[in-house]
Amino acid sequence: MASDPLLTARNPVSDESELLAQAVARLRASVMATTFGLAGGAGLFFATAWLVIRGGQVVGPHLGLLDNYFPGYSVTWPGAFLGLFYGAVVGAVAGWILAFTYNLLARRPR
Repeated sequence: MASDPLLTARNPVSDESELLAQAVARLRASVMATTFGLAGGAGLFFATAWLVIRGGQVVGPHLGLLDNYFPGYSVTWPGAFLGLFYGAVVGAVAGWILAFTYNLLARRPR
């Protein structure tokens, strides 16, 4: 029994949309949050620690301005550990928002 070619023909537009949807990888927000959190926390910790070790009369005046956004932060050893926490939190939130936004835009019908 032969099938009708008109009934079995595939729609090339929907095939392309399906292929594109399969090709675009979704980002896992939890993984992005963890990665950005680790990078943000480690980055701020090591930047602060480097300036503390380097020392001098005035230690890190520009990095010290983060005190305006992160209460209690300073360019000292305790500030480095507080910066580790703040950097991790801000990095995690930024990573999660980035992945969430990307996934919304990737799922959007074209």
